[in-house]
Amino acid sequence: MNTALKKATTLIAMMAILSGCAAVKDFLAPLGAAPEPQPEEVVRTPIEEKPRLDPIGRNYFALESADQDVIGEIQVVFTSEENTFSDLAREYGLGYDELVAANPDVDPWLPGADTPVLLPTQFVLPDVPREGIVLNIASKRLFYFPAIMEGESQTVLTYPIGIGRVGWETPLGSSTVIAKARDPSWYVPASVRREHEELGDPLPSIVPPGPDNPLGKFVLKLDLPGYLIHGTNQPYGVGMRVSHGCVRLYPENIEFLYELVGLGESVRIINEPYLAGRRDGKWYVEGHSPLEDDEVSAEDHLQEILTAMNPTDEQYAVPVDETLVRSVAMDGLGVPVDLQTEGAENLMANARVVHNTVVPDPDMPTLDEVRALLDEPFDEEEVVDQVVNDE
Repeated sequence: MNTALKKATTLIAMMAILSGCAAVKDFLAPLGAAPEPQPEEVVRTPIEEKPRLDPIGRNYFALESADQDVIGEIQVVFTSEENTFSDLAREYGLGYDELVAANPDVDPWLPGADTPVLLPTQFVLPDVPREGIVLNIASKRLFYFPAIMEGESQTVLTYPIGIGRVGWETPLGSSTVIAKARDPSWYVPASVRREHEELGDPLPSIVPPGPDNPLGKFVLKLDLPGYLIHGTNQPYGVGMRVSHGCVRLYPENIEFLYELVGLGESVRIINEPYLAGRRDGKWYVEGHSPLEDDEVSAEDHLQEILTAMNPTDEQYAVPVDETLVRSVAMDGLGVPVDLQTEGAENLMANARVVHNTVVPDPDMPTLDEVRALLDEPFDEEEVVDQVVNDE
């Protein structure tokens, strides 16, 4: 070895001992050593500057594979001066409570002009067999999985629902559709008639089909005694806990579902506030605030998804950060969060910005009228014995 090379070798060794590897890298840099790659900074376009796109379809989704657990896409819309969350919810296929949870810092009745509102139009499918009707009371959503032929891709329709208020819980369990009816009459229970008489608002014993009928135009009767899936003449209550146990849908949603669902269709009613699912090899977690009268603890619900997120399939055997899972679930935003790349703080920045397609309704009730409608008592479940099968 020549003298110059020996000196260089000795110098490098001494620098490594005295200063660590960084000194060697700095010494070698002028000699052409490749620099270490730096993490690429993500530059996001402010949502105000993003182009406005058409909204995604409200209710219908086709699964690309049997392994896909997440459907839809998160969107953002900028409000007009007259918009309320009730208007936005119905226009974009959501329920009122879903919008409130996803936008905790926005006034739902007076959001103001040009306020960005996150539309939680992405969903983790419940961890149950994909068949028939699935009602998740914790997320206040209905999922319908039509029967498919062998080799066909699975499709799913999803709608927001109103469910039973505290003390009148929508029951859990399995059921079937045993009757259907168009334009049902409401046979007013004696207790409700007495209550309305005391308030100076007497009711007839029978409310015929029409705009004053709280059942709406379509009814699906379940084999659970006393429970229906039906429409409503008070659509601003959809997506909330407003009924005495029955399940309410927007009029346009129940009309479409009514034509698809046949007698004997399975109905599964579940309570899953925390959901975990996979899409394109990534884990997503969606968290809703557990119902206040939930008999299962939040921790037990959480353990269910943590168990599901430790699969034996090596394709999805990626490390799961339990602290992050807990944080996303407990936030209760009701929006799927990509654990690998996004984080809840980037939901709005990564969302699809869409046109505001709300058309003002000249017959829309005032704010006080809506609040009165939502507080009005209604014993719709007592009409079920009068529902007949018109198929």
